[in-house]
Amino acid sequence: MVTVFRAHGLRVVIYPDDHEPAHVHVYGDGEAKVQLNGQDGAPQLVFAVGMNRGDLRRVLRVVAEQQDFLLACWRSFHG
Repeated sequence: MVTVFRAHGLRVVIYPDDHEPAHVHVYGDGEAKVQLNGQDGAPQLVFAVGMNRGDLRRVLRVVAEQQDFLLACWRSFHG
């Protein structure tokens, strides 16, 4: 696992040997998995454990703000 971004008490991770579709794991007080390109092109929550609604809003906002950077990181690991 590689931490590619940190902000607002969150750690955004990409696993080098992970599977498609492009996604990140976000750790804070719990864990969330966010697909980087959802059906409408925006990040989409896949699952969350141990995070409240405020945490999830923050996760989705951070991932949306960094979407291009995170997709570039994903591609650097997975082609």
